[in-house]
Amino acid sequence: MKQLFVFIRKEFYHVFRDRRTLLILFGLPIVQIILFGYALSSEVKNIGIVVLDNAHDVQSEQMISRIATSRYFKMQKQVLNYPDIEKEFRKGNIKCAVIFPTRFGADLYSSTGARIQIIADASDPNTATILTNYLNAIIADYQQQLNPNIRPSYQIIPELRQLYNADQNGSLNFIPGVIALIFMIVSTALTSVAVVREKEMGTMEILLVSPFKPVMVLIAKAIPYLVLSLVNFIIILFLSVYLLHVEIRGSLLLLFAESILFIITCLSLGLLISNVTNSQQTAMLISMMGMMLPTLLLTGFMFPVENMPWVFQMISRILPSRYYYDIVKAVMLKGLDFSYVWKETLVLFGMSVVLLTLALKKFKIRLS
Repeated sequence: MKQLFVFIRKEFYHVFRDRRTLLILFGLPIVQIILFGYALSSEVKNIGIVVLDNAHDVQSEQMISRIATSRYFKMQKQVLNYPDIEKEFRKGNIKCAVIFPTRFGADLYSSTGARIQIIADASDPNTATILTNYLNAIIADYQQQLNPNIRPSYQIIPELRQLYNADQNGSLNFIPGVIALIFMIVSTALTSVAVVREKEMGTMEILLVSPFKPVMVLIAKAIPYLVLSLVNFIIILFLSVYLLHVEIRGSLLLLFAESILFIITCLSLGLLISNVTNSQQTAMLISMMGMMLPTLLLTGFMFPVENMPWVFQMISRILPSRYYYDIVKAVMLKGLDFSYVWKETLVLFGMSVVLLTLALKKFKIRLS
């Protein structure tokens, strides 16, 4: 054990002396959590909108005020005619326009009712649909305020309940995926160059002639990154709770245990990559590009896996990050216990055993 601690201390020295490694280890996770939490949000808000008010009555002014004060829209200006609306669309300043007819206020109380024209930029169909739904909700709310007691017998009034995210916090969708992405990049990429670095520096001979067994060499190289990854995890949780206002609903102990298991899986994958490559550049390329893009695209936090062709759904099932993402969502956001995530935990444990076994078998005790 004394020899093991000596090797572990040596690996810590390697990490702390390399500024680039420290930047990847601690700088990259903080930047990603802030970027995905603030800049990359699935919410549609602060969308440019213009209004053409041909009525100029009290009712149209009230409607315009409701739209302007909504957090979903950012009022640009009130245009004077249709060509002005077309110019604003072409400039890209707006994605939506609302046009009030001349007799809007009077028609509200007529038998035929009042009409409002909504024009949306459908170059992005999903955004256009969301914007029109927002405006329809504002219109329906205003109409209900005008006639609170008039409800036709055939009217259906839905009651909406948002499970797990009543405040519509967009960060909740990204935090589990970002945590998985950070661990895949940091743990896998940095560990992947651990053995290769010894080969390039010419110090592998010293390790091979030492009385240390190969398994102890790999453990000594993995433990520092395991410890530092856990420090990273604590920083991520701190930023998520106090900066992005994400509530941890489930067991913190279970979340830590599952994270340790996933980190071990990533470290095992990194050690395997390190043992089958001969240069740090190749190892870093495989670990960064080979792991980052599949984690981004196939895990499910950016694009729903259910919408993908079955071939890509099958590929996503061999990614450890896919299972860890589901675990973090269940425990951290939904407050579920171990009985709901034992299958994913078992898969991660099996992947860890297989990857670590392959890493040990691929560890060459003789230099070619």
